[in-house]
Amino acid sequence: MAEYTQEMSPEEEAEYRSALRKRRWIMAGILLAAVVVLAGIVLAIIALTKNPAMATNVRDIFIIFMAFESLIIGAALVVLVIQIASLINLLQNEVKPILQSTSETVNTLRGTTEFLSENLVEPVIKLNSYLAGLRKFFDLFGIKK
Repeated sequence: MAEYTQEMSPEEEAEYRSALRKRRWIMAGILLAAVVVLAGIVLAIIALTKNPAMATNVRDIFIIFMAFESLIIGAALVVLVIQIASLINLLQNEVKPILQSTSETVNTLRGTTEFLSENLVEPVIKLNSYLAGLRKFFDLFGIKK
């Protein structure tokens, strides 16, 4: 498998290495944060199993938090339904008439092209074919213009 290698200037190479180092630090920070969160969860579970009274308080607070969160999600869903209703209204009242107008225009153009084809193009083509035949006839008998 052939690899594409591009020679970089020293400035570009330094910039590339700097970006690579920055990306590694970000990944290390994310990994460290995940380890800290996991350790906190484990310590919280251990602390709650040793103190049942505190566990009930934490449970109650968590239930209140979840109820508040469900209220926020419900409000977001109501806003989403209103936005969808306005989108449907827009489609029915603005886009649909535009599409109907476009369809009427296309039908008018179709009729116009059929009319021009029957009344203008066909007679011109017939006339040209008759003239070409007449020219061939004169060429056969050696009659020049």
